[in-house]
Amino acid sequence: MYLIYKLIYIIECEYMRLDYPSRHTERIGAVSIHELQKIYELDSGEMPRTSAHNHEQSTRAYSYQELSSIFRELAIVIPLKNEKIGLLEGVLSGIPNECLIIIVSNSERAPVDRFSMEVEMIRQYSQFADKKIMVIHQKDNELAKIFKKVKYTSILDSKSHIRNGKAEGMVIGILLAKMQKKKYIGFIDSDNYFPGAVNEYVKIFAVGFKMATTPYSNVRVSWRSKPKIVNNKLQFPKWGRISEYSNKYLNALISNITGYESEIISTGNAGEHALSMTLAENLNYSSGYSVEPYEFINILEKFGGLLPTDSSNIIEKGIEIFQIESRNPHFHEEKGADHLTGMMQASLLAINNSKICNIELTKEIKNHLLMLQIKQNYKSPKINLQKRHHIMDPIKVISIEDFADLVIKNSKTFLKI
Repeated sequence: MYLIYKLIYIIECEYMRLDYPSRHTERIGAVSIHELQKIYELDSGEMPRTSAHNHEQSTRAYSYQELSSIFRELAIVIPLKNEKIGLLEGVLSGIPNECLIIIVSNSERAPVDRFSMEVEMIRQYSQFADKKIMVIHQKDNELAKIFKKVKYTSILDSKSHIRNGKAEGMVIGILLAKMQKKKYIGFIDSDNYFPGAVNEYVKIFAVGFKMATTPYSNVRVSWRSKPKIVNNKLQFPKWGRISEYSNKYLNALISNITGYESEIISTGNAGEHALSMTLAENLNYSSGYSVEPYEFINILEKFGGLLPTDSSNIIEKGIEIFQIESRNPHFHEEKGADHLTGMMQASLLAINNSKICNIELTKEIKNHLLMLQIKQNYKSPKINLQKRHHIMDPIKVISIEDFADLVIKNSKTFLKI
């Protein structure tokens, strides 16, 4: 009996405290973009004595019990490609046990079958951790045929294969989460060295959904810092090179729309972010690494009152975007200059190619990309200023019952572990 009381006490004492999303909110049509929120305590100790809904306070603490109710409805999608096995295991260890984990792997099958190695590790890990994990390979030929059967061909290339790309893996993950009737989907990158940071990100997702006043919500993590080693010294810069510029141009876009200078956006390239399923199934997705900034763009295009829309039912309820700064630093695998150049190009062109991007901003972005092309190493791939990203249809067009039935019966790589 003593152990039961002690367990209840521990659960009741685990609170995450952060400020309310009320200091400043940018409203564009039906879209509310909340200013960056700060976490004051990862664990605030004793149960608050004041009412949980007392808005006279400047901060609000969320109990583990509150967050756990969200975790049970939350699927965490991990897009994966040729990551170190130990690194992936660390990421898995940071995800709360109540969450469903969905791994969409695009790892090599030959000459070494890395996907089989991943599955073996996941099976072994799940035995000890007793976690609910679903796995599928992005290039599963049967999965490609399934997309053709359910008439969702925007994810396929000219040869009717699923395209390579992070966004494509995310879309597959969303569909697997919808198969399991999950209300929320979070995305975690597979190359994070700190399991504690992963755990914090998932809690941030849950807090954001708990704060939401609409079923259509997006929670985005702003990293506290991105550590790197310079001259044998550890430094903690706040912004990565890509985030700095994607935030800059997204804020310029917001400023042009509202007529007032804005710095509201600080999560333009938030790899760690989450969506309510009701919002996720209504969005288009831009292929490859343009997916995160394009989510901002697509939400504004569809619900910002800037372009014609057929989503009046969603607009009536409104869309909320939460941006929350983590306490843990984000330390991840370095993938080289070419990778960064590709991500920079994808991010900026996602903004540049939008119908809501004004001519002056388009010129500025193109000049930025031209300067980047001049500065980059000649061995790197040239930046294509005319490149337009492939846009995938909203997944709401798919009959999820038909998709689930076909995946379970036909997919060669789908596993529930």
